Amino acid sequence: MLRGLPAFCVFYRIVSVIRTIHHDTLKSLLRLDAISTSYGNTRVLNDIDIDVKEGEFFFLLGPSGCGKTTLLRILSGLMHPDEGTVWLGGKDITRLPAHQRDINTVFQNYALFPHLNVYDNVAFGLRMKKRSEPEIRSKVEEALRLVSLPDFGKRMPTQMSGGQMQRVALARAIVNEPAVLLLDEPLGALDVKLRKQMQFELKQLQRKLGTTFICVTHDQDEAMTLGDRIAVMNHGRFEQIADAHTLYNQPASHFVCDFLGDCNFLQAVVNGRIDDKLSLTAEGNPISASAPQTTPSGACIIGVRPEKISLDGSRENRVEASVEQVVFTGSHYTVIAKTSRGTSLSCRMFNDRPSALPETGQAITLSWHHTDTIVLPPNLSQSQ
Repeated sequence: MLRGLPAFCVFYRIVSVIRTIHHDTLKSLLRLDAISTSYGNTRVLNDIDIDVKEGEFFFLLGPSGCGKTTLLRILSGLMHPDEGTVWLGGKDITRLPAHQRDINTVFQNYALFPHLNVYDNVAFGLRMKKRSEPEIRSKVEEALRLVSLPDFGKRMPTQMSGGQMQRVALARAIVNEPAVLLLDEPLGALDVKLRKQMQFELKQLQRKLGTTFICVTHDQDEAMTLGDRIAVMNHGRFEQIADAHTLYNQPASHFVCDFLGDCNFLQAVVNGRIDDKLSLTAEGNPISASAPQTTPSGACIIGVRPEKISLDGSRENRVEASVEQVVFTGSHYTVIAKTSRGTSLSCRMFNDRPSALPETGQAITLSWHHTDTIVLPPNLSQSQ
């Protein structure tokens, strides 16, 4: 089944299967039932349901204003929902104040105390709980070791880089051994290279601790790299909750398909079903797709990812186009072409074969396999 796929695709599918099996064996830890809330007359969360497992790295992903930070505030206890129930370990904590919840939060701006050194920043929560100094010392040293800052106890926040301060914020949160750790855009203030490094470290830390992490972000790459499951939010509701592989290759809506990565969209009409394939027409061309369990009818929208498109016309779905632009983006070239009906389509070519690149104005045949056609209902093409 995996024959002919690039090595990284095979690896990613194997990881996705392992994640799914692992997730199915975990116990439920945090559950939200029918959470809704409004700011004045504006509904910001609409009937939200989540069931997060023990030890899961769960992401709330969506554009600015979709409600993800409001949901995080409800989880942390900084605000209460208008409707619904929050459960932690089978206990109703909906109205429980933040300081009484077994939940800690790491903020994007670190929120370190500037007048305290690293050791005292990390020890603050334990001292508020009246723990003994020997216990505090042991736990703080262990937390700093876990975030790779064992010798930074005497440093002040102003003497540290952004990545180091982020590690201190993580140490201060995990030292209290919460059941759930909430992360609000934790890597958003870091530069791109450091963010990639911290993604790896954050994943390693979460696996070592076995703690349930719930992370809010608008960075799709971050969510897909780190998340066991991802809830894609839009206008106060969930469009889809799944692992990264499912979200990317089997999106439930036009919004999810468009929000995660790049995708080409074409207006199409369903002609019928032939065995395990769906027969469609798009741009005046016959197009096939893997048939869903329920066969759609009438008008629809199809999507195809740029990396799934070939320029050699060798695959069963074909669309004629003319090259408008070729853009070099480092690891690959992006070829932008326009069909005779004026639809722009893009495809990607790795930069190991620059001699195979088409020229501007050249007529080309874009093609892709039927398994790479994403079929979407027309009524979901415009997200609310």
